[in-house]
Amino acid sequence: MLFTRRALFLLLLDAVLLAGATFEPLLLDLAVAYLLVVLAMVLADRWLTPAPRDFALERIHDQRLSLGASNLVVVRVTHHGRRAVRVLLRDEPPVQFRSDAVYLGEERARKRLAISRRGVRLALSREIDVVPARLDPRATREFRYHVRPPRRGDYRFGDLNIRWHGVLGLIVRQARFPAAAGVKVYPNLLDIRKYEILVRRGQLQEMGLRHTRLLGSGTEFERLRDYQLDDEFRRIDWKAMARRGKPITREFETERSQNIIAMVDAGRLMRSPVGDLAKVDYVVNAVLMLSYVAGLRGDKVGMLAFADEVTRYLAPRSGKGQFYRMLSLLYALESQAVESDYARAFAYLGAKHKKRSLIVIFSDLASGLAARTLVSNVVPLYPRHLPLLVAISDPAVVDLARATPTDSARMYERAVAEQLLDERALTMESLRRGGVMTLDVPANKLTVAVVNKYLELKARGGI
Repeated sequence: MLFTRRALFLLLLDAVLLAGATFEPLLLDLAVAYLLVVLAMVLADRWLTPAPRDFALERIHDQRLSLGASNLVVVRVTHHGRRAVRVLLRDEPPVQFRSDAVYLGEERARKRLAISRRGVRLALSREIDVVPARLDPRATREFRYHVRPPRRGDYRFGDLNIRWHGVLGLIVRQARFPAAAGVKVYPNLLDIRKYEILVRRGQLQEMGLRHTRLLGSGTEFERLRDYQLDDEFRRIDWKAMARRGKPITREFETERSQNIIAMVDAGRLMRSPVGDLAKVDYVVNAVLMLSYVAGLRGDKVGMLAFADEVTRYLAPRSGKGQFYRMLSLLYALESQAVESDYARAFAYLGAKHKKRSLIVIFSDLASGLAARTLVSNVVPLYPRHLPLLVAISDPAVVDLARATPTDSARMYERAVAEQLLDERALTMESLRRGGVMTLDVPANKLTVAVVNKYLELKARGGI
């Protein structure tokens, strides 16, 4: 139990009376009586204030938190007492998580004036303070905050702590409620839920994804319909047009049950961080979204992960079960501090899978021997397969290449950055000349770019 400022102020008044007792002895009796009254008020406040048994606390969140995303955590407080109190909460998320709240209560804005030494006003800032929130008798209230996990894996939440003020405002009580529980951090599943919602609403543009129809771009005839302004002239059925006296379009159905294999490079080049996450984490999120979207369109999706040897392989299959199998494999995938063996990975794929497929290779483009090895192993995939190389561009290198040098050190850094970008461009050009499609995108746009490329190939029957 703690005393509030109000209680301390009342006790300070008693000290004034005791000081005055040195000049007037009657004030000593008054000080003693006053102290007894204050202590009686404190005891009354403790008796009136709800006890810890009058509260019930519960933490609510997804069983699987998403990597690199803002995951909602709700703390639900139920008050069984008969009097309203003001409460302040503190949760104990894993120390590795980034959280947007330390204390949970009511947010109150305040204006703060910054003044210079000469008394001149500099700025008027607005700050947010968290103050105790009112909790009515026999009521339930929810407090929300978000956590952002930096890595996949197993973590653990701690207990829940609550502090509440006395009814008379003289004391503060606090208690700890056991709520320790483990939690698993998976690749980003929140984007997949968002995709499901936007598909139902027909608002995929909000995610940056193109809206593509399954009808109209394949090779299997589906039906005849009236001509629309955005239809291609080669789709017009002239005989049907002559019979009906108006333009008629032939509509085709996009082929299903095609094979897509995601090859994930988990070597040392994919360990480098971009922002808060490593490159391999961005790749894992993109592979999951690609597999989910492709599965909805009836395609078979598989996966191969490799470093100096093949670490995981999943043969292409269709259905939602395949998505969850891929999720369980990617959950524990970590990059390794070794050179990637491209020859072994592609030889393994060639021995395991023979059917024509869209092979999406997620890797980084190094220079020198590593780049030449990658090109020499990817190019032979065409034309038996349709290869697509996806690389994550490094924003730090791009910024250095565009920066204006201020000294000799910055000039050398810019020269090296420009050389790296030139070598990267030459590698991309070598791949394109060999029939390999390429994507070189920033990490924060990787998922959208890969899915859009798949939808584009699917819509025009390129797979």
